[in-house]
Amino acid sequence: MTDAELKLRNELRAHRLMGLCFRRQYPIAGYIVDFVCPEKRLLIEIDGSQHGDGRVAEADALRTRRLEEDGWAVLRFWNDDVIRDIDNVCQHIVIVSGVG
Repeated sequence: MTDAELKLRNELRAHRLMGLCFRRQYPIAGYIVDFVCPEKRLLIEIDGSQHGDGRVAEADALRTRRLEEDGWAVLRFWNDDVIRDIDNVCQHIVIVSGVG
C-alpha cells in the first residue's frame, strides 16, 4: 500500500467512518479497485502522479465510465489530498455515501 492508501485505510477500517463497511483491493468488472463499500455501491481510487499522464488518465476515464455504467459511484482522490487533508477526504466520502 502507498502511504496515502494506508492513511485512508486507517480511517475506513472497522466501520470507523460513519459505520460504512469498506473492503480493500476488491475486484469489480475486471478491475481491482482500491476501496469499495458494496452496500452503498461506492468505490474509491487513490491516484498518484502517474495518473495525470495522458494515457493513464484516458484509461482511468474509461474505467470510471465502465464502473459508473454498472451503477457504482466512483470517487478519485490524489495521494497528496489524502496525505494533507484526510478530514476533507473523509467528509466528501460521507456526503457522497448519503449517510452524513
